[in-house]
Amino acid sequence: MNNLKGRTAILTGASGGLGVYIANALADQGMNLSLVAFPGVGLEDLRNQVQAKGVKAIALSLDLREDEAIATTVTETRKAFGDIDVLVNNAGVEFTSAFHELPQERLADVLNVNLRAPMFLTHMVLPEMVRRKTGHIVNVSSLAGKSFPGFQEPYAATKAGLVGFTFSLRGTYHGSGVSASVICPGFVEAGIYARLKQKTGIAAPALLGTSPPAPVAKAVVRAIQKDIPEIIVNALPVRPLIAITSLFPSVGEWMLRQIGAHKFFGRIAEAQKRLAAQSDSAEQNERPRLRVV
Repeated sequence: MNNLKGRTAILTGASGGLGVYIANALADQGMNLSLVAFPGVGLEDLRNQVQAKGVKAIALSLDLREDEAIATTVTETRKAFGDIDVLVNNAGVEFTSAFHELPQERLADVLNVNLRAPMFLTHMVLPEMVRRKTGHIVNVSSLAGKSFPGFQEPYAATKAGLVGFTFSLRGTYHGSGVSASVICPGFVEAGIYARLKQKTGIAAPALLGTSPPAPVAKAVVRAIQKDIPEIIVNALPVRPLIAITSLFPSVGEWMLRQIGAHKFFGRIAEAQKRLAAQSDSAEQNERPRLRVV
């Protein structure tokens, strides 16, 4: 799908972190955009920003944990633009925690937003794409879905799921004009990592490095135009580590420990527990005390 001008894309997670950069990169290609985010802070500003580039856009503040919101995303996009050419499943949530300490409702949030919503949205747009013999699904995964760091079980599992989902789609629809790509960013100075760093003051391991968000957005466009199965975006080469992990799991596990990925997320989890405890303590102190006379 080399020429994207005048085509329509749904972009989830549009106004947070990477979404803003992806939205602008798609608009620069002349794509009309259905911008989906929850709770939608900054969504209208983003809509105005991309429309200034000469494209059409709608802003949908929808919670993709809900089936009705998933259906509304597709129906409202079709109502505004007609055919849907591209779906970019970018929305994602993450909670860094020891797995046994993670509340079940948080676990459900990660599963629903990161994997269930992308699969359901894809299921809804595919029939039209197959009928027209054109369309592309882009799933924004993560290196966590290929390297599996500790304290990230639900996130790593859902992001690994997106990798498998993408390659299965490519196998099913090969030669039909419909295809899929997966983007696997490492630590990006926007979105989830940026929020964690700002909140805790803990930086990513030096041996993994960080990347600016613009290359991730460019990778999305390139994947659509060139029908690339998978693009990894990271400051330093990591494919050798991934290959070693696949061929020699024990060696790969040892290398991941040496790089410091598990320790990094463990420190994040402990920092967030401390911050939560401090917040609870401050809230308790602010409450009116019962005076006994």
